[in-house]
Amino acid sequence: MGASPSKPSPSVVRSSKAESINEKDVLQDTPPSIVTSPSSADGSISLSNVAAWESSAAADPKLQLARTILSHTDIRSALSSRSAHIANAHVFNTEVDFKTGPVTNQKSSGRCWLFATTNILRYDIMKKLKLKEFQLSQSYLFFWDKLNKSNYYLELSIETADLPIDDRLVNFLSDDLISDGGQWDMVVNLLEHYGVVPLQVYPESFHSSLSGPMNSLLMKKLREHAITLRSLSSSLHADSSLTAETILATLRAKKEKLMQEIYTIMSATLGVPPKPDEPFTWDYYDESGKAGKWEGTPTEFFKAFVGKYSPMDSFSLINDPRNEYSKLYTVSKLGNIWGGRPVLYVNTEIENLKAAVVRSIKAGQAVFFGCDVGQSSDSSGGVGIMDTDLFEYEDAFNISLSLTKAERLQMNESAMTHAMVISGVHIDENGRPVRFKVENSWGETSGEKGFNVMSEKWFDQYVYQVVVHKSLAPKELVKVIEDGHAVVLPPWDPMVRFRDR
Repeated sequence: MGASPSKPSPSVVRSSKAESINEKDVLQDTPPSIVTSPSSADGSISLSNVAAWESSAAADPKLQLARTILSHTDIRSALSSRSAHIANAHVFNTEVDFKTGPVTNQKSSGRCWLFATTNILRYDIMKKLKLKEFQLSQSYLFFWDKLNKSNYYLELSIETADLPIDDRLVNFLSDDLISDGGQWDMVVNLLEHYGVVPLQVYPESFHSSLSGPMNSLLMKKLREHAITLRSLSSSLHADSSLTAETILATLRAKKEKLMQEIYTIMSATLGVPPKPDEPFTWDYYDESGKAGKWEGTPTEFFKAFVGKYSPMDSFSLINDPRNEYSKLYTVSKLGNIWGGRPVLYVNTEIENLKAAVVRSIKAGQAVFFGCDVGQSSDSSGGVGIMDTDLFEYEDAFNISLSLTKAERLQMNESAMTHAMVISGVHIDENGRPVRFKVENSWGETSGEKGFNVMSEKWFDQYVYQVVVHKSLAPKELVKVIEDGHAVVLPPWDPMVRFRDR
């Protein structure tokens, strides 16, 4: 999930209001008024434009008050709604039956999807071993993900070597080649191939917590390697005596030599990780202070503690109103392990996502979910609110913010930027979820000791994905993913991967 440092600044909320006459006309499918005499015929801003705008603003007492206050105050704090703060109490009548800790912190990295996954996986480990606090190593998964993404990019460079270097696909792939972000099916690939280890076995390094400098160096080398492979491919294809199989084998042999440099950089900056098939010893204390020991390989560790709701049998439900519901979607050229499990989404109505969350929480299973975290949210210490009514921008500026969820995706106003965990829900007397308890990975100083409260309205507008076990999902949606016939989205689709922004 996120490709750049965490903790984005909240951006303007988009509401469903339509205040002006022209906007109402549009919503009612009636033509707006036609003006044929603009003040500026050539399309530039004229001084008469500015004079008219200023005359209108100066005559409005509310805007004059806004000018007095907002010119020297953060608009988010000045326009933060008191009623939204009151409505979003950190109280939930339905929660998972076990509390984990400590609150994790991805620091200056885009590893939200790995933190969300490990925050869920640790529930069963802590229960079985009776641990008071415990973390899995996010860095361990990060290392193998980054190494495999590097290989994936070079394989794509071989695959697209016959395309012009300024082709849109080649250009996109070389821009977003090894981001920290990822997707649910990509983390399942990692768990299947590499397992997991406790944090003590492979702890954080400087460059796992601040990934930018390492990523910058890796991308320099990988782009250089891609040029090398493209050049070699061109020369090999010029030799008519070579078969396609020989050309591919030669390119892959060269790629493996180039990948050694990538491994060297990563092992120096992140540390040499445990091998997935080599045993390690982990010593620990349980909640009573009694010492314990576990021995085995990383893959054995994962298999030993995977719970009733295995990640391998869980899948992504998404709400993407641009596209047809009850359909399976995948993304072209997206992955980490070459030849691994593809990224798959079942698109469905938002009510099905909420119902899946409630069903999972009642079953004792915390939920991995993806959203646009920067929209209408406040994660400052002691607050932690995600609510579409949080900021009163419309009243302060006499504007209407009326893009739909689909339009926000289409216009790059919104995207799936961050992954977190839902561990509780507050249900009203009619059985509807009113608010959700959200565990973030920005440390204890974010939100209320690391937790946010998310309103149902915010869920409707800015939640795009929840991961649900097949046994807890609607049967008709399980059938969609098991049928396996997927519509292919382009690599640059906004639903592609988490990018903390």
